[in-house]
Amino acid sequence: MLNGLDRITGGGSGVERAGEGIAFGTHGQRLDVWRPEAEADRPRPVLIFWHGGGWVKGRRQEYGFAGRAYAGRGYVVVVPDYRKVPGVRFPAFVQDGAQAVKWVRDNIARYGGDPDRVALAGHSAGAYTVAMLALDRRWLGAEGVDPGIVKAGVGLSGPYDFYPWTSPRAVEAMKGAADPAMTQPITFARADAPPLLLVTSSDDTVVRPRNAINLAKKLESLGAPVEYRNYRGLSHEEVVMAISKPFRGKASVLDDSVRFLDKAMP
Repeated sequence: MLNGLDRITGGGSGVERAGEGIAFGTHGQRLDVWRPEAEADRPRPVLIFWHGGGWVKGRRQEYGFAGRAYAGRGYVVVVPDYRKVPGVRFPAFVQDGAQAVKWVRDNIARYGGDPDRVALAGHSAGAYTVAMLALDRRWLGAEGVDPGIVKAGVGLSGPYDFYPWTSPRAVEAMKGAADPAMTQPITFARADAPPLLLVTSSDDTVVRPRNAINLAKKLESLGAPVEYRNYRGLSHEEVVMAISKPFRGKASVLDDSVRFLDKAMP
């Protein structure tokens, strides 16, 4: 409904879906590509956006509003899907994320994107993938991708420091992990991490603000480039809703994230 409302209210003005249902990876994954309609004098920066859904639900088709929003600000936007629980457990969804980055490296130029200016963004479980790919070099390395390809990351309402697991969804998603610490983005905080914008909201009862607070503090203590934002009065869902055209007045999530990305990828 949100995606349709965004489209009806003009969220797609000046942008186009340049690719739909494009196959990538080794497990039947698909992705969509959004971009500005206007010609550019040089390749555009690229943003890969992963949706949320607690690792159990969500479809890339429902997040066209995010693709249109960032494409409207000059980005070539890739919205991938990924395998879900209970069909898979950790680390399958992170591996799928790494394969999406590999596809971008190898193919985004044909859509007008710059493979040397790639950033990651996502909401909730999608933000978890952002943090894991940005901080833990193993996943991109396993796909033959230089982890340095990630120039910046935006995590919206993501879980980064949530062990011991208390929510049923986290328990199911991480079930079987040999070392729980290896599932936690905060474990991989490092001084040379790419710039990260960590967003939370005061009324988020799904992924508590402490996740963003703790990771931001850890990165800051190491000297890594990190920004932290807490949007007062917003719920977990409203943070990502604020990217869409009809709910953009709720908070400056889109403006703030674009400002951050533009600075990281001039």
